[in-house]
Amino acid sequence: MGETREVSSAAKLAFLRRPESFPDEPSEVEIIETHFAWVFLSRRFVYKLKKPIRFHVIDFTTVSARRANCELEIVLNRRLAEAVYIGVVPLAHDAGGGLALEGGGEVVDWLVKMHRLPRARMLDHAAPAGRVSARERRALINKLVRFYRRAARPRWSPAQYLARLDRALQSYGDQLESPELGLDSSRIERLVANQRRYLQRDADALAARIAHGRVVDAHGDLRPEHVYLSEEPQIIDCLEFSTDLRWLDSAEEICFLALECQRLGQAALADELSALYREQAGDPVPPTLWAFYRSQRASIRALLCAWHLQDEHRRWLERAEWYLDVAESSIAEAAGDLSRPVGAASSRDS
Repeated sequence: MGETREVSSAAKLAFLRRPESFPDEPSEVEIIETHFAWVFLSRRFVYKLKKPIRFHVIDFTTVSARRANCELEIVLNRRLAEAVYIGVVPLAHDAGGGLALEGGGEVVDWLVKMHRLPRARMLDHAAPAGRVSARERRALINKLVRFYRRAARPRWSPAQYLARLDRALQSYGDQLESPELGLDSSRIERLVANQRRYLQRDADALAARIAHGRVVDAHGDLRPEHVYLSEEPQIIDCLEFSTDLRWLDSAEEICFLALECQRLGQAALADELSALYREQAGDPVPPTLWAFYRSQRASIRALLCAWHLQDEHRRWLERAEWYLDVAESSIAEAAGDLSRPVGAASSRDS
């Protein structure tokens, strides 16, 4: 099965919008567009077609690059969603010169194929409706804790981990201060200064995280909309395109999930998931460290929301401001009395 020259995205989209193009013969096809892909929901399956784009560390400009990324996505997502990801399937020219999904002939592109999951059982739908049982909450955290225990660890010294965090804080701050985003630059400057001051003052607590193996190759994008509640929870759509962005403290990743539950108005659920993690992982995360991670993740989410401002969607401005509010309040919680000298006694990991 050989690969041929590129076919236009318009031609591929026109074909994939038609229900008759799909093997399970759906009556209609739902289409979701993300930054990096088009997602097609048929009756029983989900197909993801990567966009032919280059963006920061992403380069999907060739068919072979998109195929490699699809294959990587399957491997990485089967770590936490083993029952969902079916494989990589071709979009090819058929004998008549048209296109065929999962057909033979010359391949024009590749798609990730997954089982379709009931939307009502995704955490972002189930939580606001009050349909998340105690058993489901415990099963979710248990699966994540087991995953973290067997995950790869980076070979970083504590000093390297601290330097990496510092670079990230400065980078996100610089991007948030970009004039085209129109955010309050003085506010961003104060936020980053406080985050970096915490980093210096409580360096021992952060150094202990890497020393005790808490930094792992994680999911990388642990949001409620990626969590499917079932007998064996399935956690989909990991951040597959960058190993560097997946190197996270397991507590930071759970903190991110809690932050996103908080944004959905589910503060009690956020607190319970955090407590379950501490209990099941045997990881008594210092409250100030938890607050620092919440501030950091909120800053990153504010930046991602702010990027949408170029599309002139006011809801993204409001969401960016919400994340900045959380980032500021969280770093204030983490830092406490900012007059305490750098190097003063701080909470330590156990």
